[in-house]
Amino acid sequence: MKKIYLFILLLSFSFGFKVVVGRVCIDYDSPIKVYRFYPNPASSFINFEFRNISESYTLQVYNFLGKKVFSQVVNGNKITIPVESFYRGLYIYQLKDAAGNIEESGKFQIVR
Repeated sequence: MKKIYLFILLLSFSFGFKVVVGRVCIDYDSPIKVYRFYPNPASSFINFEFRNISESYTLQVYNFLGKKVFSQVVNGNKITIPVESFYRGLYIYQLKDAAGNIEESGKFQIVR
């Protein structure tokens, strides 16, 4: 059974279509928008670099309790967020399109 899933996954890379595994849909046609974010863990600032940004996107950062602590419209290929005022801990970022749909999300850590 695992060989069949691996075969389907390899085919999806070659032809560029969606694969649904359980409840997760992997779309290989959709390019990654958040290219990288660094340093992680961060202490004074964190940089987000973007690729394939063609419409207005918003980067939002939430603390681990779900409170929005940062929001900015992405106008270029890089955003630097000062995090000196953030508490130590885990934070979630979300890249949302103009309609408010989450395109990408992830987590990073603040240390002191």
